[in-house]
Amino acid sequence: MEYPRIVSRDEWLVTRKQHLIKEKELTRLRDELSAERRKLPRVKVDRHYMFDGPQGKESLTDLFGEKSQLIVYHFMFDPEWKEGCKSCSFLADHIDGARIHLAARDVAFAVVSRAPLAMIQPFQQRMGWRFKWLSSHGSTFNYDFHATTDETVAPVEYNYRDKATLEQLGQTYHVQGEQPGASVFLRDGDSVYHTYSTYGRGLDLLVGAYNYLDLVPRGRDEDGLPFTMEWVRHHDRYGEEGTPSLLAKRSDSCCA
Repeated sequence: MEYPRIVSRDEWLVTRKQHLIKEKELTRLRDELSAERRKLPRVKVDRHYMFDGPQGKESLTDLFGEKSQLIVYHFMFDPEWKEGCKSCSFLADHIDGARIHLAARDVAFAVVSRAPLAMIQPFQQRMGWRFKWLSSHGSTFNYDFHATTDETVAPVEYNYRDKATLEQLGQTYHVQGEQPGASVFLRDGDSVYHTYSTYGRGLDLLVGAYNYLDLVPRGRDEDGLPFTMEWVRHHDRYGEEGTPSLLAKRSDSCCA
């Protein structure tokens, strides 16, 4: 990659102001899109989901605590894997710092994976995370919200596209396996409603490190990699010799 050309301070200021016009336009468009998102209709959750947590069994309603809004991150952790997905871990590194601020705005946050709790807890301790992490093992929760695909359970759907559309567009998905995603719920009285889910690049906003990288000259520097997040490691494995490749089989707990 070539570095930016060298110019005078005056010429730099001219081009920076031109770019600022586009930045402000994007900011306004993002605000409009966020306002539109908040007005999306809601769907009542009729199924009674139960999760295994550190304090025992908890329902979807329990995850709200005293809050009326809930964000659930679908963390890729297959019951057959030895550790959680590296890319999901990259995102998860940003959660704990945000939780106290979310709680101040009436928002609860929880992470859910299909791996049993006995597998989740040692990995969470290793990574030093404090957020609430529960297991949906034995539940249809992941399948119903399209965070796990399995054609033997339900037709493939990811990011609101069926299998044929995904293949036609050449988009990355897994016919059988874990997918990254986030879902939003609203509690109104005794009822819980699903208001929003996002997947794939829609999760970029939750990854603060990406926003930092977008500021620097080389950006995310992912062009030419086998897949965009190939460079990501668990935060305790950067610089570690013999680090397993993210191109390993899915049984090695990676999302490509």
